[in-house]
Amino acid sequence: MSLDQTHPAIPDLARTARRRIPHFAWEYLHSAVGDETARDGAEAALDAVRLVPRALRAVTQPDLSARLMGRDYPLPFGLAPVGMSGLVWPGAEETLARLAAREGVPYTLSTVSASTPEKVGRRVGEQGWFQLYPPGQPEIRDDLCRRAREAGFHTLVLTADVPAPSRRERLRRARLSNPMRLTPRTVLDAARRPRWALGQLARGIPSLETLAPYAQTAQARGSTEHVGYLLRCAPDIDYLRALREAWEGPLVVKGILHPDDARAAVEAGADAIWVSNHGGRQFDGGPAPIRQLPLIRAALGPEVPVIYDSGIRSGLDILRARALGADFVMVGRAVHYGLAAFGAEGAAHAVHVLREQMLADLCQLGCARLADLPGHLAEAGR
Repeated sequence: MSLDQTHPAIPDLARTARRRIPHFAWEYLHSAVGDETARDGAEAALDAVRLVPRALRAVTQPDLSARLMGRDYPLPFGLAPVGMSGLVWPGAEETLARLAAREGVPYTLSTVSASTPEKVGRRVGEQGWFQLYPPGQPEIRDDLCRRAREAGFHTLVLTADVPAPSRRERLRRARLSNPMRLTPRTVLDAARRPRWALGQLARGIPSLETLAPYAQTAQARGSTEHVGYLLRCAPDIDYLRALREAWEGPLVVKGILHPDDARAAVEAGADAIWVSNHGGRQFDGGPAPIRQLPLIRAALGPEVPVIYDSGIRSGLDILRARALGADFVMVGRAVHYGLAAFGAEGAAHAVHVLREQMLADLCQLGCARLADLPGHLAEAGR
């Protein structure tokens, strides 16, 4: 029986993922901060977006292609960064890089990943983006940029929405530390998931490999926090300007929810704006990103590319984001649910599900091109 029959939607993959990886790994992937209203609210706000089908259009082969920052993609979505993906599934970063190369869509490698730009760059081909958690020291910032560029990553993404660590209460309850430490509790939890455990044993305990060369600098500060937090700073506009000078390729600013911040980032040199609430993992009291998206689109006008993530669970959600002004959508948890459920096959199936849902829904809408989706908003037909 095929995955299309047993797991025809992303929530099916999520349910299987929860059973197939250790509890602490599931908590890492699925949890948000506080009461998790930011994560759940992002999903609910997407559900509230209504698109109006049009009759007698005879659309049978919709065009899913998208153009972003001078590049053409066969799908309007890519793979968002998830820090320490290797905790969710052994070798996750390299598996997802291969998937992105095969599908011809971007894969964004996190600074706080369990693999390095040098390793992932060999597998991602022309589809590599690198997400920078901003180091406070210019020499480390420039070295990370150099390593990403030399490994073949052509687009840099500055994470702007993590000025300080969040509490992430569910992770505290799960006793998950970063870097991960073996305790009787985690060993027992992992032993109940032998496929995950054997894969991790073969690769070693997941760690922040990209940042390992800078660990000595971090440890000199005399803290027990992990190297990522020790090196990271809260970026400002001057930091963005300096980064613009240091990076020659496309530069994206991720984690924007206010139109004024979007305008300021573009004025400081950003080539694109990424609307996101970090999956609800940083601040629980913010607005749903999908409601901010049209405001940011209007503030920037049609010329500046706008990327969207947060709450994406279906192909229909991707269409909703496109209808409200996104040029491109990035997907994080949804593909990781597939990865945690069935490894590489599951991640590929998640992409397949999103593609097939978009095709079916565009036919139902009578919409042949993604660019026509704004005209299908319920509000547009009043």
